[in-house]
Amino acid sequence: MDLSNIGVFDILWILFILLFLIPLIRKKFTDAARFALIRSIERARKSRVITMIHRQEGLSFLGVSLSYINIEDSERILRAIRLTPDDVPIDLILHTPGGIVLAATQIALALKKHPAEVRVIVPHYAMSGGTLIALAADRIIMDENAVLGPVDPQLMVFMKSYPAASLLTVSQLKEPKDMDDETLIYIDVARKALSQTKKLVCSLLSSRLEANEVEFICEKLTEGVWTHDHPLTVEDLRGMNLPVETKVPVEVYYLMSHYPQPTRLTPSVEYIPAPYKKEPKVK
Repeated sequence: MDLSNIGVFDILWILFILLFLIPLIRKKFTDAARFALIRSIERARKSRVITMIHRQEGLSFLGVSLSYINIEDSERILRAIRLTPDDVPIDLILHTPGGIVLAATQIALALKKHPAEVRVIVPHYAMSGGTLIALAADRIIMDENAVLGPVDPQLMVFMKSYPAASLLTVSQLKEPKDMDDETLIYIDVARKALSQTKKLVCSLLSSRLEANEVEFICEKLTEGVWTHDHPLTVEDLRGMNLPVETKVPVEVYYLMSHYPQPTRLTPSVEYIPAPYKKEPKVK
């Protein structure tokens, strides 16, 4: 092949094409490795594995995360549940900051109705709507350092989020005649939101726990005991008598590494990916 006629412009075009193709090829390899790991976990656990991983925590607008549970997520998970035979367990690997209440509720109710065992695995965190989904599982399996969060409803008022429980607290400090009509409407909506959320959480837990335990957990999680972003550790959850296991399959951690964050020039965390052995002491 005669390369003498290749000019600078041709080389630039070749480089441009390579720069375009390399990320696509890398993504194909990552997808293939991810699917192979999912299939491996399914064979080992004899289950249907579903993942809902929101790894774009760095993407936000005006402080609001752009990566969260949405209607498309609920459509996909409901489709996966429909494709799962009644006698096949489901393992849902969950990593999310929360999201749309409607979507999270649909997922939770669908998991609750699945006849075989449902296990939610949380390797790092599942907040807000993610916690709601976890409560629908027969078994919650968390890393010993993973966290869930409260599920108290939040009301959007003029692009600001207010806890429904806090609005009710304010309503007890003032007389209705001292509040405008709009504020009274927000308080009424907050009261309904709290009642609806508590009823939903209690229904998700009712078949697995005693009535007094269900009531205690519902009050703790829905009535504004903590701020909405407060992390609830394994110890906190067990303190509420919520049964939580901590033996996350090692394959799940490998799988998480195949859901990378958006590309950055320099990673925020680095380490040498190898176990270190203790050096023998020199006498």
